[in-house]
Amino acid sequence: MIGIKKWDAFSIFNYVFLSLFCMLAVYPMIYVLAGSLNDGNDYMRGGVYFFPRQFSLASYKIVFEDERLYTGFMITTLRTVIGTVASVLFTAMVAYAMSRKKLVGRSVYSWIFLFTMFFGGGLIPYFLVLKFLHLLNTFWVFVIPTMFSVFNMIIMQSFFRELPEEMLESASLDGAGDFGMFAKLALPLSMPVLATVAMWNGVWHWNEFYDAMLFTNNEKLMTLQLYLMKLIKESDMISANSQFIPPQARRAFSVTTVRMAAIIISTIPILFVYPFMQRYFVTGIMVGSLKG
Repeated sequence: MIGIKKWDAFSIFNYVFLSLFCMLAVYPMIYVLAGSLNDGNDYMRGGVYFFPRQFSLASYKIVFEDERLYTGFMITTLRTVIGTVASVLFTAMVAYAMSRKKLVGRSVYSWIFLFTMFFGGGLIPYFLVLKFLHLLNTFWVFVIPTMFSVFNMIIMQSFFRELPEEMLESASLDGAGDFGMFAKLALPLSMPVLATVAMWNGVWHWNEFYDAMLFTNNEKLMTLQLYLMKLIKESDMISANSQFIPPQARRAFSVTTVRMAAIIISTIPILFVYPFMQRYFVTGIMVGSLKG
């Protein structure tokens, strides 16, 4: 009959495998969400896997009453926005320059960039460089060292290399300089690859805690993920704040459910942003990696 799809063994196996894989990817979030919404003492009995058995928002109340959450959220949001914009624009400028054949010393720069992808000085020289630049214990330690990525530059360079030379030559004849052609032609035509790289940078900035842990010691510069890591390690967080919690509410949460609530709170913002960037994701990767 017309319109009825024939199912072969491979299609059935493919759908079953992808469905199971999707469930494995989604289930950890469902498990954490269910635990965070469950009564703490009841959760310690076990058996909470998909839905909260005794609904309670006590764990979220504890997390929202911790001032470190708001400090970490603000710092992480600022570093994600500023760091992503700075990284995408700066890397795009370098990639556009590297895509132009008239760039003097382009092959030398290429070898230098590739060398840094495979070899590095290590953590101690990196720390000393940051100290020499007076970036330690400042907000800009999250932004300036991450403004350039060789891998992202290669992706963007492959895209810029495919821009029609005739279009660029026409713009040059009309009086546009290199910066004008980059800003008015290259950037508007490269939105898919820019959005893809921006999403990579945004997710990395949002999840990063290592630089905040090593290069800052100011509580006002603590990122959200560093706060989350400390919260997970501080098993006595609840007892330390127990004097501010009514006894009847103290029974409604546990250390584990508070940790789960913090994980959900830190994950929700990036989950809301991702669907808006997803339509650029596949296009940006394919164009940036296969062309050229």
